[in-house]
Amino acid sequence: MMEGVIGIFDSGVGGLTVAKEVFSRLPYEDTVYLGDTARLPYGNKSEETVRRFALECLGFLSRFDLKLVVVACNTASSVAMDVLQEKSPVPIVGVVNSGALGAVETTKTKQVGVIGTKTTIASRAYFDAIHRLDDSATVFERACPLFVPLVEEGWYADEVAYLIAKRYLDPLLDRGIDTLVLGCTHYPLLKPVIREVMGSGVKLIDSAYQAAVEVEQILKEQGELSPKRKESSGRLFFVTDIPHDFNKVACTFLDQEHIDVQLAEIEGLEL
Repeated sequence: MMEGVIGIFDSGVGGLTVAKEVFSRLPYEDTVYLGDTARLPYGNKSEETVRRFALECLGFLSRFDLKLVVVACNTASSVAMDVLQEKSPVPIVGVVNSGALGAVETTKTKQVGVIGTKTTIASRAYFDAIHRLDDSATVFERACPLFVPLVEEGWYADEVAYLIAKRYLDPLLDRGIDTLVLGCTHYPLLKPVIREVMGSGVKLIDSAYQAAVEVEQILKEQGELSPKRKESSGRLFFVTDIPHDFNKVACTFLDQEHIDVQLAEIEGLEL
């Protein structure tokens, strides 16, 4: 049984962008990743449903000896952080605040775009988080609901992805933004396409990197960073449906030949 584990959960494969940053920044930490692939995407669900799903994900991860949990789903991070923080016995890191901080630190013109799922955009979580940090910033938001299924199908580098991205993103270009927050952990997998549409003048903010930085800071403050060791850290992967499809995408993204993915039953596991 692993001790002192970092738990990471998402609705599917998108949270691997966060996991990859955590692996890179904190290579000696044991991690457990949960993708709720049976019920994705979260972005078109009601806030009440997303909160319930998020609590069940936390309930599953709490079977392990956790020291911190990362909510790697922007939708859950937008609408469920309050209840997760109330229930969790360990610190919770959400990607929304991390991404907002990255945007405020990066923008020169204070014209910031945010893209995300319908639920994330409707929650105005990024809008509020950015304005808490800088109330003079102008924030333009746009929902891009087809991006998640594109990534889940592995169609993030072809002509279809480009055409859809252009349709979604052209209105933000017309607003003159200089910074774009990728407000869903699936979206970094579309970075090449998004960058092609937006051009070099717009900086892309990946909240996954910022979240990994925050994780490291919290563990340092708590004195819970794992010591350097010769053996590799333990990394467990769970999904709630179709592990083979997850394995295929995860191996490509994490540059590994094989990943052992296990099925998890999480319904009714709220704390």
